Amino acid sequence: MQQVSGRPRLIQALFDAFSLPDLRRRLLFTVGMLVIFRFVAHVPLPGVDFAVLNEVFEQNQLLGMLDLFSGGAMRNFSIAAMGVYPYITASIVMQLLVPVIPQLRSLSQEGEAGRRRINQFTHWLTIPLAALQGYAQLALMRSQGAIGEAAALPTVAIIVSLTAGTVFLVWLGELITERGIGNGVSIIIFGGIVAGLPEMIGRGVIAKENIVGLIAFLIIGLAIVALIVIFTEGHRRIPVQYARTAFRGARMYRQTGSTYVPLRVNTAGMIPLIFAMSLMIFPGTIASYFASPQGQTPNFASTIMTWFSPSTPLPVGLFYWVLYFLMVVAFSFFYTMVIFEQMDLARTLQRQGGFIPGVRPGKPTVDYLNKVINSITWGGALFLAFVAVMP
Repeated sequence: MQQVSGRPRLIQALFDAFSLPDLRRRLLFTVGMLVIFRFVAHVPLPGVDFAVLNEVFEQNQLLGMLDLFSGGAMRNFSIAAMGVYPYITASIVMQLLVPVIPQLRSLSQEGEAGRRRINQFTHWLTIPLAALQGYAQLALMRSQGAIGEAAALPTVAIIVSLTAGTVFLVWLGELITERGIGNGVSIIIFGGIVAGLPEMIGRGVIAKENIVGLIAFLIIGLAIVALIVIFTEGHRRIPVQYARTAFRGARMYRQTGSTYVPLRVNTAGMIPLIFAMSLMIFPGTIASYFASPQGQTPNFASTIMTWFSPSTPLPVGLFYWVLYFLMVVAFSFFYTMVIFEQMDLARTLQRQGGFIPGVRPGKPTVDYLNKVINSITWGGALFLAFVAVMP
């Protein structure tokens, strides 16, 4: 009889995970990469006036939110100040170009080799985007007085350092994907967010001795995590039958076997939320470089910055949250279609001798699968959008 441990299930699951050598190695490798990420996030660039920099982040709520997602790297103006967001922007551009450019569409249908080639193009595109964003951040910090005027050589050195920091973090993410647990880039983003949560909770709840608020925060957070897990693991089973030919002596028999294909409710995962957040941040970030200083008459850039800031009070702030909600839904459908187009499920079933009962092979199967995918994606997309706009 199997001995039942007195530990809670979660603790027992952790013990079981560390009892498996391969899983233990992957967990420790992931933790090690996150430690390196946190170390890099505290390596500052030279010539920064941190007193002025802290004032800039206190006055600019948009920069404060970006700093939360970078785990404090932006407030430190370290070599990892941009995080992996240039890579995310490059990924969005490539995902939009794949259905449009025939050569990229052909690569996406070549299996693992084609996806690796597209991923390589994404890495190349990350470098100029990181350099452009690095120059924009440097110009913003100089306009606020956080960095003094510098000659061409120091400017190039800072831009190269910021670009190298982003490329290094993307490389860490690739290592986590190959040798660790989960998607590496998502783990890097998660590490940055979690690193900033203790300070945010301490400043907003514990410092005010609001114990009830802290308990409510923890309960709501755990409930949201539980719902996310339920929707992530939820799927619809599509029955599939396979017809095989068997020979017994001189006779031929037709044998059938049945199984199912699970179609997830939230096939795209958290990628639509990350894509939507990146696009929503972009206009406000660009506008902040040209916005008029505080105390002066707001210009057009200041208005754009207000419209695209999550901290803008209602009713003006409603524009940001409604647009964010719609973009999460749109990206959920878009990314789900991209994934299933790459899978080419209908052709795979036909090639393997499988068919859906009551549905003819070929185009009818494609239409049936698209109809099912669209119907179940609505639930996952709306849920993900509600999670994104929750306070």
